[in-house]
Formats: sequence, structure tokens, C-alpha cells
Amino acid sequence: MASINLIEAFQEFKDEENIDRPTLMKVVEDVFKTLLRKKYGSDENFDVIVNAEKGDLEILRHRIIVEDGDVMDPNEEVAYSEAVKIEPDFEVGEELFEEVDMLDFGRRAILAAKQTLASRIGDLKKNLLVKKYADRVGEIISAEVYQVWKKEILLLDEEGNELLLPRSEQIPQDFFKKGEPIRSVVKKVELKNNNPVIILSRTHPSFLGKLLEIEVPEIFDGLITIKKIVREPGERAKVAVESFDDRIDPVGACVGMKGSRIHGIVRELKNENIDVINWTSNIQLMVQRSLTPAKITRMTIDTERKHADVFLPPEQVSLAIGKRGVNIKLACELTGLDIDVFRDSDDDGEEFDIDLEEFVDEIEPWIIDELKKIGCDTGRSVLQLSAQELERRTDLEKETIADVRRILQEEFERE
Repeated sequence: MASINLIEAFQEFKDEENIDRPTLMKVVEDVFKTLLRKKYGSDENFDVIVNAEKGDLEILRHRIIVEDGDVMDPNEEVAYSEAVKIEPDFEVGEELFEEVDMLDFGRRAILAAKQTLASRIGDLKKNLLVKKYADRVGEIISAEVYQVWKKEILLLDEEGNELLLPRSEQIPQDFFKKGEPIRSVVKKVELKNNNPVIILSRTHPSFLGKLLEIEVPEIFDGLITIKKIVREPGERAKVAVESFDDRIDPVGACVGMKGSRIHGIVRELKNENIDVINWTSNIQLMVQRSLTPAKITRMTIDTERKHADVFLPPEQVSLAIGKRGVNIKLACELTGLDIDVFRDSDDDGEEFDIDLEEFVDEIEPWIIDELKKIGCDTGRSVLQLSAQELERRTDLEKETIADVRRILQEEFERE
């Protein structure tokens, strides 16, 4: 066999669309030059010729024709009597080119070459995949669900590369089925056991940032910049934006007419509430805006301790804290301050109290409704009644009343 067809001999490499032809040809050439060095001790007098279009491979050996008995190095010289057997017209001093038959290497050597080539191609593909996605970290991509597992989802991109979306990087309300397209952001590229692992995310702040960039042309054009994004995935997000053009309202541009621009993003994020606020270097104004939708009456800020005490009307406290404390948590992350909220009252002698609705995470809503039926809508109004009185006036069990009183008492002691 004077030549070898790579398409037939190495079927798995016939469509290496991710690897450019010159690189693939160089790899094949290196593999066979290694084979030549093992057999002949040198590859100096050999040319490895790869036909990239047909996949053909030829190895040519060239030697100088010398007089019989004058051969010093069989790798560089060939006797005249041997040369004329190939072509009778040869003369001493001419260069002889002859093809190397692949069968001369032996079956075992060819198999070793194939394995080496497979390994080199595999490494090339891994390196190209790492480079491709390392350059796309922070970008949104769309991939199709291939398999859903308990802790992660396996996706395939348009080239069939495997990507991972861990459960920790999914929005709690996310639910996907096989074959469904998913939009997510490339979070990072890792190497595990020398294999590239591309990690995607739908919870990272950059995912929301890129969605805004897609929906809001002013952000894409650089007229509006996103200063900071903080998120509690699936619950709430706060986005601070700033405009470089005084004629553009950054908040209005992001929200769109009647919320047209923000609605699509909210749906993508499974109804995550998004507060878009104007960025400002005025820290007091920033704290006030970050606690949206609550209305603040006054505040004191200790810049050295990075702490803020914020006072609000009693009915606004629950808004400032938010469900499960999400609103105040995000406000702290956005401003970089530790924020404590307090009820503000016109009457300094008025006794401190807490609305029952603020205990919804600890006391079941139907119990709160039962207490409201007898006129107890604050913590102190419940504690002012004895356990026996509460048991008599409501349909609550003795143990339930004891739990409610304990929760309320502990909260007042903390305050």
C-alpha cells in the first residue's frame, strides 16, 4: 500500500470541523514523522504529504544515488544498482524519490500512530473548546437540554459540545424538559481530569445585565451604563443605572413604555421583581432609592462603620424589609452598608409595636387571620391578652397560642 487514506483509516477524524485544516495537517505530519524516527532513526530525508481535500497521505523518501560499495549512510544514500531497479535511466549523483509503503511500518506501528493521532486530536479539540468558551465568559448563549439530572442539567450547543447548568445556578422556579432551549450566561470554564467543563448560570447578576443589554438599545450603545446588579434569583433584583446623556432617563429607558422592555426579562427570570433605580454618589439618596418601594422619613449614616439606621412609618417597615428579608438584604448589597430599619413615630412616648403581617414567615397566615378577627393586628395587642383569653376568643389550640406568644415575645426582646 503506497498511500493511506485518512478518511478510511481514521474515520473519527474525517469531519473535524472544529479544527482548521492546516492545524490538522500539521498534527498528522508530526505523528508520522515520529513513526519514521522510530523505524529509520531520522526523518530528515522524508517528506510527509497530506492532501487536506481528499484525506490522502503520502510519505516520500529521497536519497542520493552513489556508486555500489560507496553507501555510507543508507538513510541518505542508495547504491546505483538498487536505484536502476526502480528506474533504469537513473545516474550516479541524481536524487531518488520513492514512496514509503505503509505496510513497511507494520500493523502494530500503524495502530500506535492511530492512537497517538486520536490523542492529539482530542487534546486539540479540548484546547479549542476551552479557548472558545473562556472568551465568552459573561455572554449569553442558548443551548438545548439533553439530559436532566437531580443536581444539574446537561445541555448541547449548536456544535454538540456539552455544557452544564448546575442546580445551584438555576432559578428556583426553573423547570426544563429534554429538547427545550435554555438561555443562560457562561459563568466559568474549569478543567476536571484534563477535560474542559463549561459551567452556565441563570442566577448570576451578569445574566440579568446581558438580558437588559439585549432589550435596551441605550445600554448596548453605551448611553446608559449598569453600575451594579444585586439579585435574589426568582425573588427580587435591584439594578442601579446611570445615563451619560442628560436627555435620557435611564430608569424609563430600561423599563420601557408601560413596562414593555422589562416584562420580557421578568418572564425569563420566572417573575423576578426588578427594581431599576438611578445610581447616585449621594449615599443618603442611594440608601433611600435602594429600599424601594418603602418610603423613608429620616436616616443616620456612619460611614466609618459602614452602617445606616433608617427610620420609616410603621406601615412602611414591612415593605423595607420585604418578604423573607430580601428587600433589605439587596439594599445592603447595593449600597455596601449594613442597614437597620426602625419604626418612626411622632409620639416619642408611644410604645413600640410590630404588625402581625411581618411574622408571616414564622406564623402561618391562617393563624394571623384568626387573631385579626378578634382585633389583634399587632404583636403587642396579642401579648396584652392572656393565653386563656386568646383560647376562649379564637379557635386556636393551646399549643398554637403558646407558640405565637413565644415568637412575638422573642421578637420584642430582640428589638
